[in-house]
Amino acid sequence: MTYIHQRKEWPEFRWNEARLLPILVKVRHQQGRLLGQMEGLGFHLRGEANLASLTSEVIGSSAIEGEKLNAEEVRSSIARRLGIVDAGMTPVNRHVEGVVEMMLDATRKFGEALTAERLFSWHAALFPTGRRMCSTSRPRSTPSMT
Repeated sequence: MTYIHQRKEWPEFRWNEARLLPILVKVRHQQGRLLGQMEGLGFHLRGEANLASLTSEVIGSSAIEGEKLNAEEVRSSIARRLGIVDAGMTPVNRHVEGVVEMMLDATRKFGEALTAERLFSWHAALFPTGRRMCSTSRPRSTPSMT
């Protein structure tokens, strides 16, 4: 698999709108159907579905980098941030908290500009003790850790 940062045109993004638009329309339609089905669920079940989805996203995104996060810690951190009290009982280490903080910011504020300040705040969440696995001043230029 070739990751996006391994492509020669990284980080210059280009796409073919004519090819992409029909796919996006189909995905958006399916998303609307799913959201409609979720509206029929009770508040508790919607929260659980959101928690499961976010947990899976955080674990999967970290796996791309070769990191295996503890699923219960991830779930607990997200649950606490979503206000799902019963689900947030597992103690969570600082690294998991940082990953969750960054992912929730990215998914909740997807419509906001990705500024250097915001990007570097993600770096601070991921590397709070100054651990430097990546440069915090420019886009990735080396292969992933996997």
